[in-house]
Amino acid sequence: MTSSEFANIAAIILAAGRSTRMGAENKLTADLSGKPMVRCAAQAALGSRARPVVAVVGHEAEAVRAALAGLDVGIVHNPDFATGLASSLRAGIRAVPADCGGALVLLGDMPQITAEHLDRLIAAFVADAIIVPTQAGKRGNPVLWPAVYFAEMRQLVGDAGARSLMAAHTDQVRDVDLGTDAIFADVDTPDALARLRRDG
Repeated sequence: MTSSEFANIAAIILAAGRSTRMGAENKLTADLSGKPMVRCAAQAALGSRARPVVAVVGHEAEAVRAALAGLDVGIVHNPDFATGLASSLRAGIRAVPADCGGALVLLGDMPQITAEHLDRLIAAFVADAIIVPTQAGKRGNPVLWPAVYFAEMRQLVGDAGARSLMAAHTDQVRDVDLGTDAIFADVDTPDALARLRRDG
């Protein structure tokens, strides 16, 4: 397997976090242009070549499930979501079918990512390269992980996600310039959500 033409690529949406900096509001179910934020991420994934699309839920799981209702998205519950991002990554990777050559890891609070962005990352896929989007030389999300790293991803702990794994395999990272700030636009605070609603 040497290119995305021959590889099935899954999409994992991380949607289990507690949104502690948002205060009382769960950012994933917050309204954005008439739909919950996490639904924006799911629709982008479904509009891309990635299949299957899986969402990892935890905090306020039923509300997040409801936000994804009617979409062809598999739901994986992470009972350990409070331990940090790594537990959701592990849960998502476990749900990826064995015939997938890799998985796009999306954050549920990045609603400006589009299906086109995801397909450009998938088009760059090769079996041993970690595909990372960039803008002006700076790396962002989502990241496409080849299946050869899944075993290591299932060993991750804490709240740093897969950054340590990427650092350990820096020679295997392939940057793809997407030419958009959408790869940085996560929503962590009420002010960030207000700006996103204002600026579109």
